[in-house]
Amino acid sequence: MTRPDPRPPVNPARRLVSRVWLGLFLVAVLALPLVVTNPYHMQVVLTGFIFAIGAYGLNIALGYTGLLSLGHAGFFGIGAYAVALLTTDLGWPFWPSLVVAILVTGSIGFVVGSICLRAKGHYLAIFTLAVGMIIYQVLDKWESLTNGPIGVVGIPGPSPIGPITFDDFTSRYYLTAGFLLLAMLCAWRIKSSLFGRTLLAVRMSEPLASASGIDVMSAKRLAFTMACIYAGVAGGLYSSFIGFLGPDIASVDITFNMLLYVLLGGIASISGPLIGTLLVYTLTQFLQAFQQYQMLAFGPALIALVIFMPYGIAGAASLILHRLMPDRPRPRSAAPVRGQTGETVRP
Repeated sequence: MTRPDPRPPVNPARRLVSRVWLGLFLVAVLALPLVVTNPYHMQVVLTGFIFAIGAYGLNIALGYTGLLSLGHAGFFGIGAYAVALLTTDLGWPFWPSLVVAILVTGSIGFVVGSICLRAKGHYLAIFTLAVGMIIYQVLDKWESLTNGPIGVVGIPGPSPIGPITFDDFTSRYYLTAGFLLLAMLCAWRIKSSLFGRTLLAVRMSEPLASASGIDVMSAKRLAFTMACIYAGVAGGLYSSFIGFLGPDIASVDITFNMLLYVLLGGIASISGPLIGTLLVYTLTQFLQAFQQYQMLAFGPALIALVIFMPYGIAGAASLILHRLMPDRPRPRSAAPVRGQTGETVRP
């Protein structure tokens, strides 16, 4: 006798709508360079994609596992400086430098997570904030390695892959879009996997997850390390595409910006970090003349969002779609009947 599927059947109309939106999103990503020809606008979108990759890492830690890491920008800065120093001081190509940046941020994230994840709640947030500030101070004061406040200039762009070069905005846009789609795919696979359900169980209740046989510390450490790897990839792309770096790239302001992207777009959702990043970052770039008044607008907007849309834009859209197209309830089956030979017979 087969075990019944505990998950309710998904409305086919909702599945169709989701696939249509996914198709439209892919078409928009591929066609954007054909529509947007202004180099500055392309640069804004490209940089927004990079910050969105970092926001997806923060979403894995906060949205999936419930870990509020306020040192996320520090690992973004480590990845950025690793690529910048390897390509400028040692003359390495971009791709090996990016691999080293991933390994370095992942290793440091694993060590930091093994220590700081013993704390919980506000203590964890304060601990990670201190780690982020330490990383910022190291990048700012270690002048023999990082050039201190001067930073790193003349960072070369991505090296060619065979006949494919990345010398213009269009090729760099598609490269960044590829990394973003890969980050979204990995986030979706994590969320829909058994490991993702483990992280969600840890977020809901650590004592209950531990009582169910889950190694809570290992799950949290792995989620924290993956979040740091996301930040390292985003930082490496940022340094190579922008061409210069300063220690401010690891400041706590970058962390709070990514946190705003995640909360506004939709925490623990797949599309939320991208929606929040593109909405907030593009608005801040196009409204540079009102930069000193931006926080006056974003502060009340964030308060209203928490009150009226606690799950962000993506969460509100998903709730509306669920109300318009609810899942069909599973019909109740009759009680099993025993046949004459003793086997179970279901009507």
